[in-house]
Amino acid sequence: MNILLLGSGGREHALAWKLAQSPLCETLYAAPGNPGIAEQAELVTLDVTDHAAVVAFCEAKRIGLVVIGPEAPLVDGLADTLRGAGFAVFGPSRQAAQLEGSKGFTKDLCARANIPTAGYERVTSEAAGLAALARFGAPVVIKADGLAAGKGVTVAMTMAEAEEAVREIFSGRFGEAGAEAVVEEFLEGEEASFFALTDGSTIIPFGSAQDHKRVGDGDTGPNTGGMGAYSPAPVLTPMLEGEVLAKIVAPTVRAMADEGMPYSGVLYAGLMLTAEGPKLIEYNARFGDPECQVLMMRLESDLAEILLACAENKLSACQQPVFSSDTALTVVMAAEGYPGTPRKGGRIDGIPAAEHDGAKVFHAGTALGIDGVLTADGGRVLNVTARGASVRAAQAKAYAAVDAIRFPEGFCRRDIGWREIEREASKG
Repeated sequence: MNILLLGSGGREHALAWKLAQSPLCETLYAAPGNPGIAEQAELVTLDVTDHAAVVAFCEAKRIGLVVIGPEAPLVDGLADTLRGAGFAVFGPSRQAAQLEGSKGFTKDLCARANIPTAGYERVTSEAAGLAALARFGAPVVIKADGLAAGKGVTVAMTMAEAEEAVREIFSGRFGEAGAEAVVEEFLEGEEASFFALTDGSTIIPFGSAQDHKRVGDGDTGPNTGGMGAYSPAPVLTPMLEGEVLAKIVAPTVRAMADEGMPYSGVLYAGLMLTAEGPKLIEYNARFGDPECQVLMMRLESDLAEILLACAENKLSACQQPVFSSDTALTVVMAAEGYPGTPRKGGRIDGIPAAEHDGAKVFHAGTALGIDGVLTADGGRVLNVTARGASVRAAQAKAYAAVDAIRFPEGFCRRDIGWREIEREASKG
């Protein structure tokens, strides 16, 4: 079958790389794709906000499966339009995508379904937000309600920081995403990510990972979209995974179905492992970035077969996905200035040399000039990914690949996986 993949980042490159390996895949199209994705797919120009144009393309190319990578088209209802036109789509409906598109929607759902999460209050004005802060105290978490490109969340350790965050949200900086906000209780513990596929009734676990959000070594500096990740996350033990599935993911899927908006796609649960047990921080309605890269490096099953089964409501007949027991670790190489204003145009060389010993470089924000020179074209530019028998082994391979790349205007953290490596060392 022909497959259309929508998106242009590192997540989509990892999906393209895995989809292209499937015997089911005849021609893989990607819109808009990137220079790395071009190695696996035929790139096409499509405006994902023009639903009619996407449908027309799918009809012309006889697309058998559409995979929607990023969250914005899902929240915009593209999956609904395509399903209405008769196409199999991997990704939730507009209503179901509210689990990511509205922080308040998700918190209210958790309250109704008794899903463990942080205490919260929804606010619709700066005055209400500041009043909520006075009730919560610091530390506290403030979130813009809607999609803010990963920049609408502040973990404030002082009241001054918290008040500034509330004022920023209601200043209009985040547009419609900041029309409402959620003020949340600060949770203590370690963060981890759990992934599950569901067609609205059947749920299949799809691995775990740990991301590194802060820009600097030792988890210092401002939050980013993610500077690296590894999978699996040993801190999320089989027992804890069972608890997450039973108390968080399954009740969510049931509640969504009961309320007339069944969820179909990947459900990515961001978790805090607290002393009272796992609690939901937030949901994403798509694969994480860079978590997707490490999941795809470990996945040994046919991705296209699994995603098609999910899209066609046939997960109950699908075999459980098989993952390598190895650890996969990815290091994000970012452009100078990120997460502020990244410096674009920096030349990148050495990727073929980096892809040795099983390493893979996924393109996240690159462009190809008319002279054939690869350059940086975003904040997060490359995801340098490798596998190993332990986190330390995977880290060593990933950084060996990083060191083979020549990107003078780029930088990366040098400690991805540090928490788990410390734990590995303590175990001898």
